[in-house]
Amino acid sequence: MSGLVLKLGPKERVLINGAVIENGDRRSRLSIVTPNANILRLRDAIHPEEVNTPVRRVCYIAQLILSGDADPKEASLQLMRGIEQLSQVLTDPDSRKLLNTATTEIQSGQFYQALKILRVLLPREERLLSAAHYQ
Repeated sequence: MSGLVLKLGPKERVLINGAVIENGDRRSRLSIVTPNANILRLRDAIHPEEVNTPVRRVCYIAQLILSGDADPKEASLQLMRGIEQLSQVLTDPDSRKLLNTATTEIQSGQFYQALKILRVLLPREERLLSAAHYQ
C-alpha cells in the first residue's frame, strides 16, 4: 500500500494490520508508507449479518483478508471463484472491466485495491436485485 493517504474524520476508526486506530477530535491525514499494509476503514466495513448478496459476499472475503481473519492464499481462491460467478451475471462492459481489474489486484496481493474496486459494484447489484424484485 505504498503511498496511500487516509483522510480521517473526527473519532473515525481504521484497522491497520490488525490494530484498530481511532482518530482524535479533529480531521487528520495519515500517509501509509509501509508496502502491503492491510487497511480497512471501519465505517466501510460490511458486518457479517449484511453479507446477503453475491457482491457483498466477495467484498466480505476481501475484508476478512485485510482484517487478518482469513488466510490470504485460501481466501484468494474464494475471491476468484466469487468473481467468476459474478462475471456470469454482470456482463456489461464496465462491470467486466471492474471484475478483471479486481482479479489483477487479487493476483498481485493488493486486497485493499480489490475491495475498493469491488465496492463499486454494490450499487449496481442493488439496482439489479430491486429491478428483479419488481418484475
